[in-house]
Amino acid sequence: MARIHPQTHIGTVTLTVKNLERCLDFYQRLIGFQLHRREEAIAFLGTGGPDLLVLHGNPAARRYHGTSGLYHFAILVPDRRELARVIARLMRAGYPNYPTDHIMTKTTYLDDPDGNGIEVYCESPEDGEFVVTDEIFYARRADGTLSDGREPLDLEALFTHLRPGDDLSAPLPPQTRIGHVHLHVGDLEAAVRFYHGILGFDNRGIMRRFRMAMVSAGGYHHHIGLNTWQGEGALPAPKDAVGLRWFSVVLPHREALKAVLARVRAEKLTPEAHEAGWLIHDPFGNGVMLTTQDLWLEPARRGTARKTEGK
Repeated sequence: MARIHPQTHIGTVTLTVKNLERCLDFYQRLIGFQLHRREEAIAFLGTGGPDLLVLHGNPAARRYHGTSGLYHFAILVPDRRELARVIARLMRAGYPNYPTDHIMTKTTYLDDPDGNGIEVYCESPEDGEFVVTDEIFYARRADGTLSDGREPLDLEALFTHLRPGDDLSAPLPPQTRIGHVHLHVGDLEAAVRFYHGILGFDNRGIMRRFRMAMVSAGGYHHHIGLNTWQGEGALPAPKDAVGLRWFSVVLPHREALKAVLARVRAEKLTPEAHEAGWLIHDPFGNGVMLTTQDLWLEPARRGTARKTEGK
């Protein structure tokens, strides 16, 4: 079976939000993104490089339940210090979040003001690893002991990574990226057939008792999580829904993109040309933008050029 290029990663997450101004304040002040630019009701955010998050404001949008769509998108920060900064900032503001120790990663979970799920995490493979069986997910600590992988995070230990005088309001560092996305789907087998069988991601395992599956590229623990927690057979959210519009799968070059598009077309799927790449949808209506590293970086390059011309 053809595999997706091992350097493939998740690039940008695009959401519909009901209240753009409120969400912009949240993502800048509490999460730490910078506003790259704004085009009327569309805002582009990141950490000064490529766009990591795009918000489409639609006051008429509604939140639906029991549908496929976004469970959460995951912001990967470079180390525990930066995770500590985000969690401390959220706690200082009294914003609800749920710090969790997955052993191999340290994380916190929260929702934006319109109910879109977010994870902010850092890698901690020195503490252990994820284990996936046909039935369940768990974690194995470095000393060999087992964990359910969902322990409360030791915040006292985490906050020791902050230094005296650290500015809790400092924005996310430029090394920040979107680490993975986690999706609600209506059928795990059909979802894995799409992301593994067609796109070519590695199948990291289907945990049937946990009703979850994971796929990735290049040996990463997971770039895409899949679950049926909204119910088997969950239907796509209506077009006026708050939530995921699409996320981008960034391939390293045009040849790698062509290989994936060839497999997509062989399955009688029709990619839609888009300025950001080629848009397709999984069997549950989740939008996937297939693109290349150059296309993904292009908006940042244009922005740099504009800044240079303005000097």
